[in-house]
Amino acid sequence: MVIGIDARLWSQTGIGRYVRNLCLNLDKIDKKNEYMLFVLNSDEHDIRSQIKNKKFKFVNVNIRWHSISEQLKFPKVIEKENVDVMHFPYQQSVPIFYNKPFIITIHDLVRHHFITGKASTNPLWLYGFKMLAYKIFINSAARRAQKIIAVSNSTKREILDHLRVDSGKIEIIYEAADDFNNQKPQKIDIESYFLYVGNVYPHKNDDLLIKAFKKFSKNNNTKLVFAGNSDKFYKKLKKDNKNLIDEGKIIVFENASDEFLYSLYKNAICLVRPSLMEGFSLPPLEALQCRCLVLASNISTHKEIFADTIIYFNPYQIQDIIDKMGYAYKLDKKTKEDYIEKGLILAQGFSWESTARQTLKVYEDSTRLRSDK
Repeated sequence: MVIGIDARLWSQTGIGRYVRNLCLNLDKIDKKNEYMLFVLNSDEHDIRSQIKNKKFKFVNVNIRWHSISEQLKFPKVIEKENVDVMHFPYQQSVPIFYNKPFIITIHDLVRHHFITGKASTNPLWLYGFKMLAYKIFINSAARRAQKIIAVSNSTKREILDHLRVDSGKIEIIYEAADDFNNQKPQKIDIESYFLYVGNVYPHKNDDLLIKAFKKFSKNNNTKLVFAGNSDKFYKKLKKDNKNLIDEGKIIVFENASDEFLYSLYKNAICLVRPSLMEGFSLPPLEALQCRCLVLASNISTHKEIFADTIIYFNPYQIQDIIDKMGYAYKLDKKTKEDYIEKGLILAQGFSWESTARQTLKVYEDSTRLRSDK
C-alpha cells in the first residue's frame, strides 16, 4: 500500500508537531507500506535527515496552505503519485476538487463557536469571506473522507453535531506530548511565576486570565509568563498589555526552544490553561510530563483527557480563576506532589508511537473497506 501524507506543515508549531511526530513514528513502526510525503522545499532537508526508512519518498510541493494553488494544483500533484490513500492531517487543507480516497484529521471545530471578527486580524469583510469558505471546505471534506480521525471524544461530538457525518467513519485517536525530559535544563531568572503556553487566539481566553492575574498579583510579587509563537495575536497582546510588561509583571517569550520551554514548565508555580474550547490541549500534557502543576478550565476536553490530575476553574468567572491561582500559590508541598505524581502517571499513558499505530490501522482499514465493496 502506498500512503500519502500532506506534510507541508512539518516545520510549524501546533499541527506541525502532530505531523512530525506521526511521520517519525510511522518511520519507526512500519516497514511494510510505502509512504509519499508531500513537503515544502524548505523542509525537505530537515525531514530527510530524520527519516531514514527507504520506503519513505518525498515530493516537493511549493504550495502553501490556504492558497488557490492548494485547491487547483495540489490535487494534480497528489494524483500523479498514485497513492492508495491520502492523509490530510490539517482539516483546512483538503482540496475541494480532490476526489480520490482520503483520511482527514479534525483537531477541533472552534470556528463554529467563535464566529467573530475578534478571532482574526483581517478586515471584517475578508474574515467573513474566509469563514464562508472554511464552512464549505470543512463540510465537503468531512462528507467525502473515507475516515475521520478525531483527537478526542469531545471533538467527535462536535463533528457529529456540526458536520452530521456517519459516526461509524470517525475514529478517536489521542495525541501525545513530546519527551521534554530529554531536554537540557536552562537557567530561568524569574521567581514565582504562573505560566501560559501556546497561541493567544480569542477562544484561549487569555484576556480574562490577564484580568484575573492583575487583581491577584496586587498583594504579591508573582509574574505571568507567556510562551508562544511570534504572530499578530502575540503582537496585539504585547500592545494591549504594554504597561504590565514594562512593570515586569507580564513576561513574553516568543519562539522559545523546547529546552527553554522545559525549564519554564519545571520552575513555574503552575501552568494556567483558561481555554473556552479545545480539541485535545497539548500544553497541560507537556506540563504534567515535566512535573508541573496544572490549572485549567473545566471544559469537557480537559475533563476527558486529564480527569482528576489537574485543578479546574470556571473560565467565565474571573473570581474563580483568582481563587484557584491563590490555591496553587499557597498549596502545601504534599498536596502538590500528589497532583504531580498522578499527572506524571497519566502523561506516561500517552505516546506518539501509540498514535502512529492506531493511525496506521485506520490507513489499512480504509483500503479494506474499498476492497470489500
